[in-house]
Amino acid sequence: MPSFQYKALQSDGTVTEGQMEAGGRPEVFRQMESQGWKLISLSERKNGKPSVPKDSTGSPSSGWNLSLGSSKKISARTLENFTRLLSSLLAAGVPLSRALVILHKEASTPAAGAKWKEIHGLVVDGMSLADAMAKSPDTFPRVYVAMVEAGETGGFLDVVLSQIADFQSREKEMRAKVMTALLYPSILLVLALGVLTFLLVFFIPRFQSIFTGFGASLPWLTQLIVSTSEILRSYGLILVLGLGITGFLVRSWLVSPIGRRTWEGIILRIPSVGRLVAQYAMARFCRMLGTLLGAGVPLINGLNVARRSIGNQILVDAVANSIDRVKEGKPLGPSLAECRTLFNGSVLEMISVAEESGRLDQELVRIANVTENDLDRQLKTAVALAEPLMLFLIAGFIGTIFIGMVIPIFTLQDYIK
Repeated sequence: MPSFQYKALQSDGTVTEGQMEAGGRPEVFRQMESQGWKLISLSERKNGKPSVPKDSTGSPSSGWNLSLGSSKKISARTLENFTRLLSSLLAAGVPLSRALVILHKEASTPAAGAKWKEIHGLVVDGMSLADAMAKSPDTFPRVYVAMVEAGETGGFLDVVLSQIADFQSREKEMRAKVMTALLYPSILLVLALGVLTFLLVFFIPRFQSIFTGFGASLPWLTQLIVSTSEILRSYGLILVLGLGITGFLVRSWLVSPIGRRTWEGIILRIPSVGRLVAQYAMARFCRMLGTLLGAGVPLINGLNVARRSIGNQILVDAVANSIDRVKEGKPLGPSLAECRTLFNGSVLEMISVAEESGRLDQELVRIANVTENDLDRQLKTAVALAEPLMLFLIAGFIGTIFIGMVIPIFTLQDYIK
């Protein structure tokens, strides 16, 4: 029978270590639960030496096999399915550890199976689900982890996971609408760039030689096109390489904390886009805080968790200042008034009235619903305008090239005479 080395927290708060013989890790868990102990770490001993910690499936819970599997990207669809299934299992009364084992066995890809196994190993070793997910930021975004933490704090993890899955589905639907609307203009743009490259590299040089033979002077628009053709033919590869290096450097800068904060500040200052981003962040904040308060979480704790779901670090810092005022005993509405980027006057008034009447949780959820519906309408309008706008720009661009090439033809007969 295998022997296990364990470290557990006893009911009186003291930590104990020892060895136990059992048929497997599940049996060890049952014995620990029967004694009222909370397992901290567990590893199987072989030949008198501890081996790599394992989960209930008998596979290593950490090590090279997991790091190799977790290095692969988990798709958004796979993460959404995992979230929704985990919510359903928890709502049905399945323990978290067992639910993670089920999801690991039913994983659609090896990378997902390795990642769910890693999460399970961390959870059974005593780590919270939010902390376990926070160790994989490439798979679980900060907003995702913050909402899971809220669910664990309020004791309604299955409800929060269901909301996360709904958020993911709604965002995926929005991206699909935008991509579908922009597909046709994008194809036209690619074809237009291909035709333009062919004209600049192959056709225009021959066109230029004809006018040079007649001693003709080209109009300024045609000269600009010819100069562009010469630059593209002479330095085309260097330009492509430079664009690639620039894109890599910009991406690396955006990933850094300073670059990300700077970019988020620029986004908020863009007239139309910044307002939409702020409204979306406000809706997420209100929905999360309302759900937490409805579950009985204290206001201060709910604010600390909900602000992390905003996503934009500049807005997170602004809300943090408002939380400090609430800690001083001030009402929530006037405290949030300092963050005008997120909360306008009407929203602050509704929050203040709801706080006075004791309906703050319900009002926050209602504000989130109204704001999200308004954002959906604005997105549909923006997508509807994007397609004709792109078509107009492409037509104008190609038309300018065409005019620049045709104008000299009308003067060619003067030089022939």
